[in-house]
Amino acid sequence: MSIPNWRDALLETDGAQIKDAAAALDRSALQIVLVVEADNTLVGTITDGDIRRALLKGLPLEAPASDIAKGEPLVVTGDVPGEAVLTIMAANRIRQMPIVDDQRRVVGLHIRDEVHARTLARPNTMVIMAGGKGTRLRPHTENCPKPMLPVGGKPMLEHIIERAAAAGITRFLISIHYLGHMIEEHFGDGSRWGVAIDYIREDSPLGTGGALSLIEERFDAPILATNGDVMTEVNYGELIDFHALHRASATMAVRSHEMRNPFGVVLTSGIDLTGFEEKPVIKSHVNAGIYVIEPSAMEHLTKGEHCDMPTLFERLRAAGGRTIVFPLHEAWLDVGRPEDLEQAREQKQAEAQTANAPAPAPAAPS
Repeated sequence: MSIPNWRDALLETDGAQIKDAAAALDRSALQIVLVVEADNTLVGTITDGDIRRALLKGLPLEAPASDIAKGEPLVVTGDVPGEAVLTIMAANRIRQMPIVDDQRRVVGLHIRDEVHARTLARPNTMVIMAGGKGTRLRPHTENCPKPMLPVGGKPMLEHIIERAAAAGITRFLISIHYLGHMIEEHFGDGSRWGVAIDYIREDSPLGTGGALSLIEERFDAPILATNGDVMTEVNYGELIDFHALHRASATMAVRSHEMRNPFGVVLTSGIDLTGFEEKPVIKSHVNAGIYVIEPSAMEHLTKGEHCDMPTLFERLRAAGGRTIVFPLHEAWLDVGRPEDLEQAREQKQAEAQTANAPAPAPAAPS
């Protein structure tokens, strides 16, 4: 389904000037102009940034709009579901996407925020563990809880909530302890982000599983849980779907980790030397701090008792439940040390620069 006023973004290429594109941007307030032929065949797109870059280069407002239009923009047909549209937009860091027919005629326009609103909300609740003191990150955490440390201009916790909301999750529980009032003051009830947020208040750190034990309500859908200091590009919806597909009691996201032995290894059988392996690489999976658990798993927790997630997984396995792993290939970073925080900030800065970089100039004709 397209937004209703998409036609306000259309601009016929014949005779159109840059100033006409600017007027179209103002008229539609959609932050994009769709440059079309007379029959609505898409020629290209123009954004506010394209116009500003043209002016910086010295192009007059009377120059042809086609001079700054980006040809071959990403498009979709009207039968592509909202979830797929959001995935394409996120992967390409775009906020608008034209809808075309099989003749590449424009028949509508997707706006990312509107697609979010139309995408069916998932029934899952996300629980975020944000109560730790972050002692390894001092002095950054002396007056700020670790999940509220800014990365890319906003708290880490805000990145987590926005990514989960993009996957259709609208209900959040945040476990707080150290400087928890700062988290509550910033996020409130979540309405600013279009979600609902409540809080679990720990009198003392209880571990991930222990914090879950304080939840009074009972759930009808799997619970997504994450540490509040994990920066990742994972699609939370795909993680939940993977858990459901494999009918697991609990799923743990894991990250591949490699460690090189600095020594040559001697292979033996008893006292017999059987070979050598020069500085071998040991590969393993490490806990990524993101989980999906069935509501029935809560029965294996005692209210107010400390319990970490590996312990809960062991209890579920002992009870005959199926516990599985979800291997991450997406970007992931556990922000536990000052160097991790700096790395996260550098990554977000690089992403922002890439997203805002002007398109490369077309090659000069030979």
